[in-house]
Parts: sequence; C-alpha cells; structure tokens
Amino acid sequence: MGKQRKSGVIKQILKDHFDGFWKLHDLRFPEAYRKDIRETVLKAMRCGSSDLGYSKYECLGCDGKPNPVFVCFTCKSRFCHKCGKKYTDDWSDKQQEMIFNVPHRHMVFTVPKELRNIFFQDRKKLNELAKKVAEVFQFYYQRKSKKRNLQVGVITVIHTFGRDLKFNPHIHALVTEGAIDHKNEWVSCDFISYDFLRKSWQKVVMDMTKEWFPHNPAVQELINELYQRYPKGFYVNAEQKMKDAKGAAKYIGRYLARPAVAEYRIEEYNGETVQFWYEDHQTGKRVDKKVSVFRFLYELLQHISPKHFRMVGRFGLYSRRSYKRAKAVLSLHSFMRTKQIQWVFQRAKKKKTYRQRMIEAFDRDPFQCPHCKNQMELVEIWHHRYGYLYHYMQGMECVKRWRSYQNDNPKRAG
Repeated sequence: MGKQRKSGVIKQILKDHFDGFWKLHDLRFPEAYRKDIRETVLKAMRCGSSDLGYSKYECLGCDGKPNPVFVCFTCKSRFCHKCGKKYTDDWSDKQQEMIFNVPHRHMVFTVPKELRNIFFQDRKKLNELAKKVAEVFQFYYQRKSKKRNLQVGVITVIHTFGRDLKFNPHIHALVTEGAIDHKNEWVSCDFISYDFLRKSWQKVVMDMTKEWFPHNPAVQELINELYQRYPKGFYVNAEQKMKDAKGAAKYIGRYLARPAVAEYRIEEYNGETVQFWYEDHQTGKRVDKKVSVFRFLYELLQHISPKHFRMVGRFGLYSRRSYKRAKAVLSLHSFMRTKQIQWVFQRAKKKKTYRQRMIEAFDRDPFQCPHCKNQMELVEIWHHRYGYLYHYMQGMECVKRWRSYQNDNPKRAG
C-alpha cells in the first residue's frame, strides 16, 4: 500500500490478515476473552457496511425518481476508530453536564511491569484496582478530619496501553480538589502529599495481590522484592490541575475510548509490515517503530476489553448514592463563587442525530431529496441479527412478528 495516512488503514489490515493471524495465535490471548476479541474484530471489520444492517430512506411519489439513501449501522465498539471517537465525544458531552464546577486534578496511577501480566490474564481485576484508587483519596480526607467526615469525588478511567502499544495497565483519575463535610459544606484542598499517594498506592496494589494469590509463595516473595525495589512507592503522576469543570471533562474524555494507536500515526503499511510512530513520554522525542503485521495485530488486539467491562468508575461524591446531594450543594457553591446562575439550573443536552451530525460536518442534509428538496421518508429497517424490523407498507407488523418469533424461539433469536 505504500506510504499513507488515509482513514481506514487499520480496517484494511484487519481484513487482510486477521483470519490468518487468529488461526495461528488465538492461544496467546486469555481463553475467557477469545470469543469477545474475535466478535469485536469481526464487527469492526463490517462497521458502516450493510452487513450489520441499515435504514433505508426514499422520497415517495417523487417525479424525479431519486436513488434511495442507505444509512448503514455501525458496530458501536470502542475498538473501532470511528465508533470509539463518537463514543468518547458523547461521553465527554455528558460529563460536561454532570461534572461539578470545582477545581479537579488529573492523576495517573501505574502498575509496575512485574505485575502487569496479572491484569492481562484477568482484566476484571483492574476494576478492583479502580475502586482502590478512590479509597486512597477517601482515606486521605478521612485522616485529614475525622470529625467532619469529608467525602471526595473521584472518576476513574481504565487504560491498558502505552504510547508504544505495549500492555501497560494504569488508572486515570479525575479528583475534586476538596470535599463535602457532614454539614454539606465544601472544604477546599489543593494539595495531597506526593509521598502519601505513591506509598499508599503501592500498599493497595500489594495487599490486593496478596488477596488474589493467598497461598502462592512465589507471589509473596515477589511482593517482598517489590517493596525493596520501589522504596518510594509505585509511580503516580499528578499530571494537571483543572480549574474549569468542562475542560476537565473533555480532558479525561480523551482517555476513555481512544484507540491504542491513532491512524494518523501509521506511516506505512505494505502488506507485510506496519510502521508507526509515537512520542516518548520521558524524552518527548519521536520514536519510529516498524513491526511485522502479525506483531502489530497482537499489540492492537491485546487491548480489546471483554464484553461488559466497565471502563469508567464513579466514587464518593460522584457515586449514584451521593451525586444528587453533592450536585445541589456544589451548584449553590459555584453560584455563590461566580454568580453564574447556569451552575444552579442546567439543562441536559440531547444527543445529536445522524442527520444533525452530517449537516454540521458536511453542510448537507443527507435526507433531502435532490429533485424536489423535500425530506425523504424512512421506508425500511433491516438488522443482521433480527431481520426486517420495519417496512413502511407493513408498519409495526414486522416488529410484532419479530417479537413473536423471539418469544417462541429465544435461543435461535439470540
């Protein structure tokens, strides 16, 4: 294919080589996730094609007889570059509505290389670690003032890859720089000891590892070694202070469903090798990397999460139990601080439709008839799993028939 930066190169690599790669190397992935990985890739390869299904629009009765418009279904997978970006954008928009208008700090909690294989073999253990990140902050605030019963807000996002595509699990955390006490008063706190974070995080990870492997002498020996090897604790990066709530939501949103490698970083794919670049985190310099196409696929696929895996965690003030109370307290706090009434009364934004997105992106209404300029009508919906869901000549009868079939044949319908 030669040098290129055009969109779709990763989908092309998957179409060219996934089948052969999977037949030879599927055993390199944990058995519990193989089915999910394969299904995710196959859906991503068919994303945006009629294979997954479509909605059909026509201008009924038009003298010009224009061609129908087909809107093909997408895979809605975080692994897919197009769907992952939309998922991230939608999530960021939603967070801007729900995030508290108080200073936040973005931090990154890392896992040492000696323990990373534990999370490669069992991805769900990362969810347990995310809870422990929140406990580190909650413990700090409780110790700061036991009488006031301070509660902090924490949003966590799980990441598994580094810039070089290697498996490098870590937790991004967006933390309120302050807490609410038992009297519903806001208590600011813009500093947490770096030594405390590193050593507390180390103890959390070591204690969890001990719980996961209680009768394994080799694990206990490794734990002792890691305490000696990392006397200052495990690395925590208190990256950036966020004064603006909306900016904080956008910033953390970048880490939610970002592909392991952006397509613009792929310099060359010639059918046998893939060349891409990344910026070294320590030196800030560009590094070019050229690998075989099978190696590239392995590094890409190892970051696919199992089905129903929770990427995002909300704790403390952001938990379901505390959110409404905290929102009311902090909206009033923001109003008193800024005198901006919008922080007290906020309206939720509606998700943009396909039509709205196309008009914004291309300044063209995809459903406007080119002949009579009227809006086309939905005439048919077909889904790859459920068949015909709607046809304008039959109305809801298609849906009723499908539901009846689903009730009579639940196994086949699924």
